[in-house]
Amino acid sequence: EVYNTSMCGRYALFFSKAELERAFKAECPFELPPRYNIAPGQAGPVVCAEKNGTRTIRLMRWGLVPSWAKDQSIGNRLINARAETAGEKPSFRASFRRRRVLVPANGFYEWKKETHGKQPYFIHHSDESPLAMGGIWDSWERGKGYLETFSILTTQAVPSLLSLHERMPVIISPENFDAWLDPDNDIMHIKKILSALEEDFEAFPVSKRVNNAENEGAELLKKPAQDAGKGDTE
Repeated sequence: EVYNTSMCGRYALFFSKAELERAFKAECPFELPPRYNIAPGQAGPVVCAEKNGTRTIRLMRWGLVPSWAKDQSIGNRLINARAETAGEKPSFRASFRRRRVLVPANGFYEWKKETHGKQPYFIHHSDESPLAMGGIWDSWERGKGYLETFSILTTQAVPSLLSLHERMPVIISPENFDAWLDPDNDIMHIKKILSALEEDFEAFPVSKRVNNAENEGAELLKKPAQDAGKGDTE
């Protein structure tokens, strides 16, 4: 079994570059191919606040590598950070205080134990508007190696999603984008943003082919009956 059920282990981003720039009021200097199965260790776009007050979209690798880490492998374990404790944990503390980003998505995947095994579900806004997952980032440099990485913050799942998993990504609402991205905001203000949970989510079962991070394409969002016999997990 290849899938990751650690909290938020897969997500999809297939909005166009123009749609993202408009939704996040950010400039994206590169093309954005649609992605239906972004997995830990892969690059994903994140929205950052620049010092001049503008927002830009940058590519970073999913799995936080703290600047002090001896090597990059620690990032394999740091794909999620619990919002309740990230401000105290050594791996996340500095990033949580000063280096926050938005991780745009159409939706994320979660796995539910059912009679025929674990069934992946796709969770998205009911109006299909972009999700802005709360993230933290860091830069790592050793010799000629330079890397920018991020982790997705998680929180207690809203009631409508508890049947799938007790945790979910932190979702930042548009009115809080500026405050979230501002590195000068104090921790109490940030924690207030984290406690403002939305409730407008829908979930539907999708192809088990999403279990394998090498599988890509819009067919991953097809209902399971449409996808029988296509090599579900490999």
